[in-house]
Amino acid sequence: MAKKKMINTLFLDIGGVLLTNGWDRKTRHLAVEKFKLDEEEINERHHLTYDTYESGKLSLDDYLNRVVFYEKRNFSHAKFKAFMFRQSKALPDMLEFIKKLKKKYNLKVTAVSNEGRELTQHRIETFKLHELFDAFVASSFVHLRKPDVDIYKYALDVSQVAPECVAYLDDRHMFVEVANALGINGIHHTGFESTRRELSKLGLTLNGK
Repeated sequence: MAKKKMINTLFLDIGGVLLTNGWDRKTRHLAVEKFKLDEEEINERHHLTYDTYESGKLSLDDYLNRVVFYEKRNFSHAKFKAFMFRQSKALPDMLEFIKKLKKKYNLKVTAVSNEGRELTQHRIETFKLHELFDAFVASSFVHLRKPDVDIYKYALDVSQVAPECVAYLDDRHMFVEVANALGINGIHHTGFESTRRELSKLGLTLNGK
């Protein structure tokens, strides 16, 4: 029997795994309340154009021009963007846990995320993600979005790793399924404890857990 290959690389989603989502329905709802916007209109415009922003084909200002500033407002782009950026928070335990795993096992760590350029850069700087990640395969950087299979192939090429040597964490079950189909060890992240247990099954443990 062939010996099972050891995990030497982590692919991580950022929003929903390490940090809160950058700009989801919940945070848009908070923005609607704060800035007194029409929620139905904002969400409709968002869904029509956000894929284009996440794919790196629009700047954040251009996205906001389409979604928020399509009519005159009594607040500025800068004020609205500052509100957006403030919504990013670290999720309990995950960042420190992954940092410790990386150090213990000398893992390569690659971000595989769907997110706009400005939000990604803000989160990298604010949470010092460059100290954790060796590479960022963000949709706005590579012009590919999950669940496009090519973004996972791109991450494999960038990381120079075989699929079976990768553990991949994502809070979207379908994205995990797509990765699994490539031979990647996908884990559907629903919380710290369940993910810790799943990683331990792959041989990645801290303090025997």
